[in-house]
Amino acid sequence: MEIIVVPDPESVGDVAAERIAELVRRKPDAVLGVATGSSPVPTYRSLEQRVRNGLDVSGVSAFALDEYVGLSEGHPQSYAEVVRREVTERLGLDPERVHVPKGHAVDVPTACEEYEEAIRAAGGVDLQILGIGSNGHIGFNEPSSSLAGRTRVKTLTPTTRRDNARFFDDDLSQVPTHCITQGIGTILDSGLALLVASGEGKAEAVAAMAEGPVGAFCPASALQLHRRSVVVVDEAAASLLTNREYYDFVRDNRPSWQL
Repeated sequence: MEIIVVPDPESVGDVAAERIAELVRRKPDAVLGVATGSSPVPTYRSLEQRVRNGLDVSGVSAFALDEYVGLSEGHPQSYAEVVRREVTERLGLDPERVHVPKGHAVDVPTACEEYEEAIRAAGGVDLQILGIGSNGHIGFNEPSSSLAGRTRVKTLTPTTRRDNARFFDDDLSQVPTHCITQGIGTILDSGLALLVASGEGKAEAVAAMAEGPVGAFCPASALQLHRRSVVVVDEAAASLLTNREYYDFVRDNRPSWQL
């Protein structure tokens, strides 16, 4: 796991966006896994500037990491709408190439299976963008989730629902109780996992993910098992890491050929 510590959220976005841009330059038809929430927003904004400066994303496809179950199609806080606003339109992606789980489907379990199959049919995700919850979740894989799980329905924890209430006018009763999420097994199949985090509120989760034991009660710790994972955090989110000297040495001595 490569840990990159930078001064602030804007720098997190710049570093992560450049990693994504490097991939797209090498592979114009790259498949991205895109996450929602506040953590990846600086990344998308920085990537937007690269697109405006000539980065060609016309061949890029994207698969959203998760979606609420039970929100109506077109609901402004559905992740389909968030991805449309923050990713598809911001980056100028082809909407036909951007996929989101169907949380409004009549048969949700079948929708999960179809989504997993669509990822496989696309050749898998080349680069998966991730945030991390304050309880260590990635996607909506909450503590105690299977480390081998695939795309499926999950029940959201009270902590996650409280954290997300800010997107629903702080009305907890409006926050869905269930979601569709790519499983940790699905995430581990990606070519590169790129996790971004900022703020002191993420410090405990970041430390547990990077330096704690691998276990289901910190789902993000499974990234220690990923063949290629990069974690970009600001100073506040890195404040509880103990191995900073090594992380900074790796950051400052990155080979030019390494993605």
